[in-house]
Amino acid sequence: MIPIQNIYYLLCYAWNKLDEKDQVAVNIDRNTDLIDLLAKVLINSSTQLLKRGLERDYIAITEERVGLKGKLEVSKSIKQNSFQHLKAVCSYDEYSADIIHNQILITTLYRLLRTDNLAAQLKDRLRKLLRRFPPIQMIELKSSHFNRIRLHRNNRLYGFILKVCELLFENSLPSEEKGNLQFMDFTRNEKKMGTLFEEFVFRFYAIEMPELVPHRDHIRWNFKSELKEEQSFLPLMKTDITLRGAHPKVIIDTKYYQETMQSYYDTEKVKSGNLYQLFSYLLHQEDGTKETLYTKGMLLYPTVQKELDLTYTYAKHEIQVKTVNLNTNWIDIERRLKSIVSE
Repeated sequence: MIPIQNIYYLLCYAWNKLDEKDQVAVNIDRNTDLIDLLAKVLINSSTQLLKRGLERDYIAITEERVGLKGKLEVSKSIKQNSFQHLKAVCSYDEYSADIIHNQILITTLYRLLRTDNLAAQLKDRLRKLLRRFPPIQMIELKSSHFNRIRLHRNNRLYGFILKVCELLFENSLPSEEKGNLQFMDFTRNEKKMGTLFEEFVFRFYAIEMPELVPHRDHIRWNFKSELKEEQSFLPLMKTDITLRGAHPKVIIDTKYYQETMQSYYDTEKVKSGNLYQLFSYLLHQEDGTKETLYTKGMLLYPTVQKELDLTYTYAKHEIQVKTVNLNTNWIDIERRLKSIVSE
C-alpha cells in the first residue's frame, strides 16, 4: 500500500506543480483517505485564491434590461417586444469572475458536496467556503472544459487547482443514491497508476537532475523494404524516458503492477513482455555510433516490499531491472531514484 502522502508527491511531480504544492499546507496522516486529501487541497488552495483575488476577465453579455447599457440591439428588442415593456436588449462587456477557470472550480466544489465518501467535516468546510465566492455559474463539466484553460504567470496557481479538479472529475462516478457521486480510488487501477508512475519518474529527473536531459525518444524500426511506401506502415516506438545526458545514454521503461514479478512454479521471473520491449528499443536505436552501441536499458518498477537490483549484458548493452519502494519516506525514494542512474 502506497502512503497517501507519497501519492500526493507523485501527483505534484507528475503535474510539474511542486511550487504550488509547497504553498498549499495540507495535514496528512495515515488515516487520511485520498478523496479527503484532494478535498483539503482544493479547500486550502481556494482559500488562498480568494485572498489573492479570483481571476477576472471581460465577458460578453446580451440581456433585456431597464435602461440602456453598452450597445442597443434594436432588432432583438423589436423581436422580443422589449420596447412595449419599457425595456431594451443591450450588449456590453462586463469584467467578471464568471469565467471558465472559476466555473470549473465552483462546479467541482459543489460536486464534492454530493460525493458520498467525503468526510462530513470537510463538507461543512466546503459550504462555508462556497459562501465566500461571488456569483459564478455552475456548468455541466466535460473533459473538453479542461482543454480550454490558458495559464500564464499571473494565474499559475490555477494550474495546480485545476489539475486536482480534473483528477476528481475523471475518478467520480454516479453513486447508488440519485444525484450523488462516488469517488473511485484510482490507486487500485494499474493502468492509471502506470501512467502516473511514468510521468512522475520523467518529471523527477527533469526537475531534480536536469543535467541528464530527460526526453521521450521516437525510435524507428531497423527494417528494410524494397518499396519505400511500405516503411510508412511501421509504427514508431516511443520510449518512456531517455536520459541523453547520462554516460552511457539510458533508456528507462517504467512499468506498474500490483505484483512486480510473475511466478512460474513458485519461482519469480521478470515479465517476459517487458524484456522484449526494452530489448527492441536497444536494438533498433543503434545507428552505428558509439553512443547508441553502449546505450543502457532499464526496467523500472514500483514496489512496496523488497527492492530489486538485477544486471545483465547483451553485446555492449547493460540491461538492468530496478525497483523503487514507494512505501517508505520520501527522502529514501529521492535517494533511490538518483542512485539507480548514477551507478
